[in-house]
Amino acid sequence: MSVRVLKGVEYAAEVGYRPLLLDLYLPPADGAPVVLFLHGGGWQRGTRRDFGREFAGWRPSPFERIAEAGLAVASVDYRLSGEARYPAQLEDVRAAVAWLREHGGEHGFDGSRIVAWGESAGAHLAALAALTGPGIAAVVGWYGVYDLSAMPEPGDPSSREARLLGAPAGDVPDLASEASPVAHVHAGAPPFQLWHGTADRFVPMAQSERMAEALRAAGVPVEFRQVEGADHIWRDAPDVGAVFRESLEFARGVRA
Repeated sequence: MSVRVLKGVEYAAEVGYRPLLLDLYLPPADGAPVVLFLHGGGWQRGTRRDFGREFAGWRPSPFERIAEAGLAVASVDYRLSGEARYPAQLEDVRAAVAWLREHGGEHGFDGSRIVAWGESAGAHLAALAALTGPGIAAVVGWYGVYDLSAMPEPGDPSSREARLLGAPAGDVPDLASEASPVAHVHAGAPPFQLWHGTADRFVPMAQSERMAEALRAAGVPVEFRQVEGADHIWRDAPDVGAVFRESLEFARGVRA
């Protein structure tokens, strides 16, 4: 039996906004954990169909490969910063978690074992959801933003972070802290696997370094992997396939 795909499943409907949709990729066997995949794009672009530019030509797609390896996948859309400001994006991720927990049995996966896997802005949302609410058993974060105030030019009103928050992070420090995963690290948080390229020009690798340090200090299991020479979205990565495979192996090891 091959991977089953259900596209355009509505998981939430906020009044005044478009319906929020997810695509499900279901493995042949029932009872599998589920990957909640959150796309990147600086909170201002991207869709549930995006796994990242370096994977655009993969056939089967990365989503299908995860399902072939025995995990379900739910790749979700969330409200972008041009539609709604923070915390709308976090609320959408929490709604997706609730939907997966409620509907897992209906679709044959285990909604109590959710791995949040995100890239860039999606890694930020995956980490934030895992640290501030229930339901997520592990996190895979690729080149994520974890401390908004520590991003370059925190006073720039045109930055991606300013568009997310509605003001430059330097002007709204309390809100920027609230929206930063590093501020919510606590003992008992789920395990993390963090990846970052050493040559990332858009999100400094220090973001993942600081997050890993905070997790270790709190006693949270964390793996931090540096990818030598890789830029953002894995440009110039020496072996993006290895990054994918090791991330998948981490996700496969999830426990409720």
